[in-house]
Amino acid sequence: MLTEQGTDGSFLVRPSNSQPGDFTLSVRQGDSVVHVSIQNTGDYLDLHGGEQFATLVELVECYYKKGGVMKQKGGKNLYLKHPLSSADPTTERWYHGLLPGRDAEMMLLASRSDGSYLVRGSRSKPGDFVLSVRTGKEVSHVMIECKDDKYRIGDYERFDTLADLVEHYKEHGVKQVNGSVIKLIAPLKATHITASGIDERIKDLQKSGSAKGAKKSNKGFREEFAMLQQQVMTGLDDMKNGISRQNTAKNRYKNILPFDFNRVVLTEGDPNVPRSDYINASIIRNRELPDSKRYYIATQGCLETTVADFWRMIWQQNSRIVVMTTKLIEMGRKKCVMYWPLLDSSHEIELYTGKLTIINISERHAEHYDVRELGVSFRSNDPHRSPEPTRKIYHFHFQGWPDHGVPSDPGCVLGFLQDIDGIHESIPGAGPIVLHCSAGIGRTGTVLVIDMILQQIKQQGLDCEIDVQKMTLMVRAQRSGMVQTEAQYRFIYMAVRHYIDTTLRRMQTGQRGHANDGAAVYQNIDIGQTNAAVYQNIEVVKTNDRPRIAPRKH
Repeated sequence: MLTEQGTDGSFLVRPSNSQPGDFTLSVRQGDSVVHVSIQNTGDYLDLHGGEQFATLVELVECYYKKGGVMKQKGGKNLYLKHPLSSADPTTERWYHGLLPGRDAEMMLLASRSDGSYLVRGSRSKPGDFVLSVRTGKEVSHVMIECKDDKYRIGDYERFDTLADLVEHYKEHGVKQVNGSVIKLIAPLKATHITASGIDERIKDLQKSGSAKGAKKSNKGFREEFAMLQQQVMTGLDDMKNGISRQNTAKNRYKNILPFDFNRVVLTEGDPNVPRSDYINASIIRNRELPDSKRYYIATQGCLETTVADFWRMIWQQNSRIVVMTTKLIEMGRKKCVMYWPLLDSSHEIELYTGKLTIINISERHAEHYDVRELGVSFRSNDPHRSPEPTRKIYHFHFQGWPDHGVPSDPGCVLGFLQDIDGIHESIPGAGPIVLHCSAGIGRTGTVLVIDMILQQIKQQGLDCEIDVQKMTLMVRAQRSGMVQTEAQYRFIYMAVRHYIDTTLRRMQTGQRGHANDGAAVYQNIDIGQTNAAVYQNIEVVKTNDRPRIAPRKH
């Protein structure tokens, strides 16, 4: 599995064949696979040559999520980069994999439905499972033992499959020791999938109504987005800098503010100006790719009074790409001021520490967006400070987003992101990609989540596990309200499917996509359009020498 489906750093944990009760950590290193023994002493898990842990999950998180380095014999380092998805014991969507108990409780309580339930893998007893059910204002957790390929709760009846067990207790309920009965009423559906199986998931989410010939209901999308809306991450108490009186005028919208913990803090401000370190901008990182050097700044569209702070941020963060997804004026309302000079012109911005000069060097126009090459230089007031070289900043201005709703063709956004990707890869050491619309949460969040998921697929292959809802929640935890509407949430699914579908077909025909090797033409299969769209510079994701075409059920 690791050789055929994985990449360098892919890993999995499996029961030991030679030592029952122990485990083996298998890691792909280049073109070979390294196997590391994990001994279960009865008191703890002992990673041979490493440390001791209480659970497998904690061991994996130490070396995967927290970036720990495992030393091999001979001193060579072993890195855990990408967990290789295993086959779930059931395809039922009430199964949520190794979901932590606290996350299960948060999700079930957010559902607001007594009797909502899910099944998850046990983190403390690998191979067993847990049935988690909302009972009033609490969540009850019931252990499911798996022994000899049979499933049971307590000493009661055994079942051949998890699905059989759940169906039985849906009908009869789970009897507790105190005599009360836990009722299973509504399954809480999982949102994680294998990337190559996204087409099947979308079909499930947009199942038609009962009437013959009825249009797609998209009920599943509504349910997932409703669940997303119920999970509030933080509140205004975590936005004290944005709320402060001195910063009120710097916010385009009074109540759309950055969290304090990850806001961009401007440096070298005027000490005589209170709160001169503030800008309505948030640093966003993809926690699903902890070793990735690619990260983002999500911010609002500039006001007349914040243009200087915006460019001050660009210079300070060494950002080389700015992504704008709004027109200056939409529906008669100003969405953003023009913060860049016209072609072949320049403007200067006075700062407390010096002067920034922005020059518009060139512009090129695609069907749905413009790309401007800007030159930015800084001249300090300090005569002892050495001058810094001019930096090239690329301004990607997407103008194909309608005033309401989403683009009808995901391909135009994919081509836009592919163009951005090519430029970003060509600039070593570039800082965060800056994205903004008007408020910096709706379109900005949608484009950002799409890009994060595509980056994950490019790094981990088409057999990696993706989760649109989880990714959106992760981004919302870093800037409130990211991805504003159900239509935007659904668009993320459609764009990812379009990317995967195009990649699979290119792999099937043996094409090799590289930057500037010509355009690939494909049909828009997502929104029902029949006209062809052009997706520029598609990058092929190659998982092995035998491309996997058929979606794998998770």
